[in-house]
Amino acid sequence: MERFLEKHMDFGFGQYSDELHELVRERRTFLDQAGGNFEKYRKVVDSIPEIRPSKIELDGRFVTAGSPSDISPEQGESLKEKLARLCPWRKGPFDFFGVKVDAEWQSWMKWNRILPHLPELKYKRILDIGSSNGYYMFRMAGMGPQMVLGVEPQSAFYYQYLAARKFLNLDNVFCLPVPYDSLPPMEKVFDLVFCMGILYHRKSPIEMLKQIHDSLKLKGQLILENLVLEGRNNLCLFPRDRYAKMRNVFFIPDLAAMESWLERAGFRDIKCLDVTRTNPLEQRKTDWIQTESLEDFLDPEDPLQTVEGYPGPVRAVFSAVKE
Repeated sequence: MERFLEKHMDFGFGQYSDELHELVRERRTFLDQAGGNFEKYRKVVDSIPEIRPSKIELDGRFVTAGSPSDISPEQGESLKEKLARLCPWRKGPFDFFGVKVDAEWQSWMKWNRILPHLPELKYKRILDIGSSNGYYMFRMAGMGPQMVLGVEPQSAFYYQYLAARKFLNLDNVFCLPVPYDSLPPMEKVFDLVFCMGILYHRKSPIEMLKQIHDSLKLKGQLILENLVLEGRNNLCLFPRDRYAKMRNVFFIPDLAAMESWLERAGFRDIKCLDVTRTNPLEQRKTDWIQTESLEDFLDPEDPLQTVEGYPGPVRAVFSAVKE
């Protein structure tokens, strides 16, 4: 967080300096005093030594730092044990000095679907909402942006990012452990906003889309991934209680409704880039999550439905532009 404050003036955040300083001060005070998972994960990350990697690779399936030969076998076993204590790893995969973190999601699959539609990222300012452990931020960082800022309030994911940053100490990647709503209402700041798997958790999705719209520069682009219903009937599912065992899912639009939301929020040049049914090749249980995964959320008699009887998870990626 402090690294971001040191450089935020260079990124055009000067007019929001006071609000950002107060936000970081409040969050730093909280983290220094927090117990529970925050304290547990902080102690793990503090115990991981900073090791200079012989190589960094950001353009492959694995976000990679270092080679096995950079550390001793004993150091490798210790590193694996400490990284495992930061479970669950949802996004990935990562390779730290030969320790392969096989995350729940094969995030490279989603990245490969998005990559052909990304704008030129060199010298751009990017915001990643719900950035998790930073997998997508690190992939974007290799394309030369001025900065990538993530916001991630979940304790495990934020400390996973801090662990990865010990080896991927990139000057243009930052993360704040706060929810998106805690950021000051920035206007015309970002060239690109990533919002992946977040909108269906919001009770007011159009309000969030309007906030994103306002934060973009003119001609700025939103890359949005969301659960959707297949079809174009301008319909929306509002789960009665849970969706795929998740309580915090509110609105799942069909493709036409999602495009209508984006248009209502002020976006133009709206395109549906991809529609993919989530399958066990992309999301699955591994040794690095130790919790339920996709197959546990689907009806065992009909995998096209959730255990609650709703249509199974289909995710679509949209691009939209501020004009």
